[in-house]
Formats: sequence, C-alpha cells, structure tokens
Amino acid sequence: MLIALTSLSLAAPAQAQSNTVILSTTTSTQDSGLLDALVPLFEKKTGLTVKTISVGTGQALALAARGEADVALVHAPSLERKCVEEGKMRNRRLVMYNDFVIIGPEDDPAKIKGTPKAVDALKRVAETQSRFVSRGDKSGTHVFEQGLWKQAGIEPTGTWYIESGQGMGQTLGIANDRRAYTITDRGTWLAFQKRISLPILVEKDKPLLNIYSVMEINPANGPRVNVAGGKAFADFMVAPETQILIRTFGVDKFGQPLFVPIAGKTDADFR
Repeated sequence: MLIALTSLSLAAPAQAQSNTVILSTTTSTQDSGLLDALVPLFEKKTGLTVKTISVGTGQALALAARGEADVALVHAPSLERKCVEEGKMRNRRLVMYNDFVIIGPEDDPAKIKGTPKAVDALKRVAETQSRFVSRGDKSGTHVFEQGLWKQAGIEPTGTWYIESGQGMGQTLGIANDRRAYTITDRGTWLAFQKRISLPILVEKDKPLLNIYSVMEINPANGPRVNVAGGKAFADFMVAPETQILIRTFGVDKFGQPLFVPIAGKTDADFR
C-alpha cells in the first residue's frame, strides 16, 4: 500500500492532486479505528478524497519531508518540533492525547504490576530478562520506548528483547503470541481487546502521556504538495465539531473514550 501510494504521489500531475489529500499518519490512528470514523466526515464536508499512508511516526515524517504527503498526524513531539525548526513542517497544532501503558502476561514474571514508575518497571523487565517486544520501527511509540530505556540507564539487548519492526497492531499480536511485555498506546490496546489477552500492568505515570499533533507540509518539500487540501484536513482535525467526535469516540464500544481532544492547548500545558 505504501509503495502504491508513494508511486501515485510521484506519478500524478500536480493538478490531479487538487481533490486528493495524502495523509501521512501513525498506525495507532488507523488501528484504533479513529480514522475510519473521521475521514468519511471530512470527505463529505469538503468533497476531497483522503489517501491514508499509515506507518510509524518516523516514516510518516520522512514521507512528508520528501513532499510525498500533504498533511501529517503523528505523535512524537520532539521529532515534530525538529521538523518545524528545519522548515519541513509548519503550523504544528495539538489535536488529542491518550496514554501509553505497559502490558504483559498475567503471570507477570518481572513482577511489575502496579509499579508507579514506568522506568522502574522496565528496569525489572531487564533485570529478569523477561521477554519484551519493541516496535523497533522508529515510530512515535518506539522513540518513546527508547527514551524510557535511556532514563533507566539500560541499553536493551539479548534474546529477551525482540524487535518486531511492525506497527502497533502487529506488535501486540507478537507480544501476545510470545507472552511478552510491550508498550502500547491505550487506544490500540482497547481496540485489540478481542484479539489479545495481555492486561495493563503499568499505567498513569505522567511521562506516559501520548500527545498527537497535526502539521501542514511546506510546499518547498516537493512540487506535488497539496497545500490547500493539507490545510483543510489540519483545520478539520482541530475544529470544534471534530473535537467533540474525538471526545466520544470509543465510548459506545469500550465504555471509555480512546482519545482526549486538546485543540488550542500547547506543549507548555502538559509539562
């Protein structure tokens, strides 16, 4: 799918892109089902067609930096700010958040259940060399996980540390099969409840906050960037009516929302 969409963006003349918006986004927005709810509304409202490329945040930002996307919806604040500083992206706006959680087998071999600090939980996983599945794909989740290991003073290596190189949904499946620990965003974990049996063991530590932003693409990145379409989608994500839909998304199915809308807020509000 990625190859096909990339080829489309390279082969189509600029005029043909006027009614198509290429959204470069993370696997969690797709796997959680949020885009399935929002994209049709955007298309109906604007008459534009959205082509979604769902990859890790690192790849999503790289595509946008090459001018192969029109708008980015991602969740790695440090990488996002860097892209804005470099002039690759612009008008970064916060959209929503959920949180990361550490899940694992019910027998909990590393005994991390209820540990208040995520960093301490990872230390126990490493000390006991309990199986841990990392996305290993330079996604927002992977970048976040690497930051926690660094805070713990640990460079995870060995047979117990498994890199999936896959999206969040696939990584959850691998962790479930291997009866291993992993880090996931809560929204994807909720969406996959019928497919996995790994409970949440560590949650609600402040550093586990998972913030999503939308950014427009600098047209200087490539000749086929649909500036108007990208802006239209970015504006749609922070519009009041969309934020209301985000606030209620998942409640009917999971008994709780998968995301919390935060349009209008800044990074400083979450420090």
